[in-house]
Amino acid sequence: ASINPMIDIGQIEGAFIQGMGWSTLEEVIYSDNDHKWIRPAGTVFTRGPGTYKIPGFNDVPEMFNVELMSNVDNPFAVHSSKAVGEPPFFLGTTVFYAIKDAIKAARKDRDIQGYYELRMPATSERIRMACGDVISQDSIEIVREVNNDCENFQPKGSF
Repeated sequence: ASINPMIDIGQIEGAFIQGMGWSTLEEVIYSDNDHKWIRPAGTVFTRGPGTYKIPGFNDVPEMFNVELMSNVDNPFAVHSSKAVGEPPFFLGTTVFYAIKDAIKAARKDRDIQGYYELRMPATSERIRMACGDVISQDSIEIVREVNNDCENFQPKGSF
């Protein structure tokens, strides 16, 4: 039994969306050799929602069903309460793996074989590069022309 089921459902929905954002949108950028425009060295550029994208209202699935288990006791907690914040946060990463499966299907449609790496977060730039469409393939060829030893180009991020 829940102390307040509506609060628990809100916590579950919020944690899921937060986990989805963490694995698909929220890219941490800091000053290093790839980001020399950020000074001083070692500074985190994406310090908050003003410098990186967080999930908004339009990112919430249209159909998002949450139900609480009923008549399940937890003898080790106050009033049989259960954790409702942390577990759904990790469930948000299922969106990342669904995207990875979609990329695999897109690559198969284009007869692109072999291993590919998709790092979290699965930003729109990384997704497009991994799918191997015409524009991303042209970009990869430009990188290969500049760097001859680039066997398997992997996009590093959204910069």
